[in-house]
Amino acid sequence: MDISKTTKGVPITILMADDDEDDVMLARKALETCRLANDFHAVSNGEELMDYLYRRGDYEKLADSPRPGLILLDLNMPRKDGREALGEIKADPTLRSIPVIILTTSAAEEDIYRTYNLGANSYITKPVTFPGLVEVMNGLGRYWFEIVDLPEGL
Repeated sequence: MDISKTTKGVPITILMADDDEDDVMLARKALETCRLANDFHAVSNGEELMDYLYRRGDYEKLADSPRPGLILLDLNMPRKDGREALGEIKADPTLRSIPVIILTTSAAEEDIYRTYNLGANSYITKPVTFPGLVEVMNGLGRYWFEIVDLPEGL
């Protein structure tokens, strides 16, 4: 049976911001393997992430669709990195309630401290194997979609 967290009967959308197409594809496959049936969208940098969240530019057509209920955010991206995007998200009262999970290759303590100080909800260093990524996604699914109560409207 597929699992999906819903708000008012609408599945919560997962938005991944990562410039590595292979990482996005593997995350999508890992979510499928975990049987998480939530909608999944991806953007490739922090500017696209903010455009998606504000429904600007290429994402204007999403104006009537639900906003993401969970963001998977890479730190090291071109144009606007994840740290800058996280700071903008958590500074905006209309966006700050969206849980942001840092999913990155960096295990640097400076990045961990900085992103938590900016308001990240979790920090995960990307596993190097697909089974490891499946395990991470399975844990995320259990925690964010089965255990945690999210605010209405996400």
